[in-house]
Amino acid sequence: MITQDGPLIVTEDLCAQLVGRQQAFDAVEAVFGAMASGGARNFPVIREALGHADAIYGFKSGFDREGQVLGVKSGGYWPGNTDRGLTNHQSTVFLFDPDTGRLSALVGGNYLTAVRTAASSAVSIAYLARKDAKVLGMVGAGHQSTFQLRAAAEQRAFEKVVAWNPHPDMLPRLASVADEIGLEFESVSPQELGAQADVIITITSAFEPLLMKEWIEPGTHLACMGTDTKGKQEVDPALVSAASVFTDEVAQSVSIGEAQHAVGNGALTEKAITPIGAVINGVHPGRVSADQITLFDGTGVGLQDLAVASVAARLAEDCGLAQRIAL
Repeated sequence: MITQDGPLIVTEDLCAQLVGRQQAFDAVEAVFGAMASGGARNFPVIREALGHADAIYGFKSGFDREGQVLGVKSGGYWPGNTDRGLTNHQSTVFLFDPDTGRLSALVGGNYLTAVRTAASSAVSIAYLARKDAKVLGMVGAGHQSTFQLRAAAEQRAFEKVVAWNPHPDMLPRLASVADEIGLEFESVSPQELGAQADVIITITSAFEPLLMKEWIEPGTHLACMGTDTKGKQEVDPALVSAASVFTDEVAQSVSIGEAQHAVGNGALTEKAITPIGAVINGVHPGRVSADQITLFDGTGVGLQDLAVASVAARLAEDCGLAQRIAL
């Protein structure tokens, strides 16, 4: 990306205008494959509680040699933002020219965080869910849940959505999206959700199991997308250890992802976890039987953010829509 005239400024509105679900899916799929083949790597994550506003703040960064994308995402989670009319997740992506180190773009990260997280679970569904999956289960109804629902619905011929949220008053937003895309919707208990769903997405900020092993039917695919910090947890560790576990990055899965608890109690080993990129690259078969429970531990890696931000910057420059500034 040319940087002689200063970095591009790509706003949140431009990101939403230019980067759709398919562009995000393609970018995330490609970077997962590059990670598994050694063509891209994430750098160590910094993620800390501020001790202020109950916020968690940090940095995710990496370099995709194959895609020539270098950068860092700075941001975190402010739980009180909802009361201020703001999104709880706040972030900005900084892209740099890998040949010179010069700043090439500042890209709004809030919309892209939601769309890349949804793309990540969608990639896992595309590669790991049973082809005949008909019922999609949603655990969580926050800001990211609608992105998850829309992206997931494009991966299989779902006929119904079953959903549960700790605060039932938030479920109508999911019901509205399900109706919009022509899917039956039902609010259910977590136990009933496990009994009905062929694919389950968890997208919460929980610190305790919301789904237990005995509630999940053989052949289910789970995409656990909310656990990205030490101590967070969405599902029973016994369920994790009983499943075939795939992830975006193994190092994050065992330290800050859903697998941290099963690994911590000795029920799961790091070697038993497979990068989803290995399936994408054809190195690993993925699902091998109809009754196999598969679980994708989506911890959220910096390269996902850089991949979609790079797409946004490229499209904004190609369309002449982004501003440049001099620093």
